[in-house]
Amino acid sequence: MEVLKAIEDRRSIRMFKVDEPSKEIIEDILNCGRLAPSAKNRQPWYFVIAKNDIKDKIANIMINYSKKVDDKEERAKLGCPSSVNPTANVIKQAPILILVFREKDDNWIVEDNLSIGACVENICLRAQDLGLGSLWIRDTFYAAPEIADLVKHGNMELNCAIALGYANQSPKQRPRKDLKDIVEWIG
Repeated sequence: MEVLKAIEDRRSIRMFKVDEPSKEIIEDILNCGRLAPSAKNRQPWYFVIAKNDIKDKIANIMINYSKKVDDKEERAKLGCPSSVNPTANVIKQAPILILVFREKDDNWIVEDNLSIGACVENICLRAQDLGLGSLWIRDTFYAAPEIADLVKHGNMELNCAIALGYANQSPKQRPRKDLKDIVEWIG
């Protein structure tokens, strides 16, 4: 598949088939993430692949966190959106959950987060190229310390996660801003 086609066809997938991609396919996808550019070549990403019971425990941690915040006003103060539970259900359904960690280093938060974004995009595009679906997940943020402790990486920061598997849906592309509305030429 051409890069442009992968970019145009990639969608956020929230429904997956039960079939699990092989270890070789997952490693191929992760290798493409590893090849992403990173600030000062720090390569700040570290991947933990969660499956089966561990993946479901992660989803349950998210759901339990969300239950702690019942009041809508309190939820808004804490920044816990209503998307946490639906996202946890996607995690339960997907056969693979890739947790993306980084070392805790306050001096490199912005640079490392931008680098991880490039890495995750490579992962999502390679998954698309190989006929898999993916969902880039931020909602793990709200329960990140508990999730990190569960997978024995409490010394690291959980940046995000990616649900991965064979898509069981074909969503249409969501609206995008016109190029003319987001580009300004100067000089």
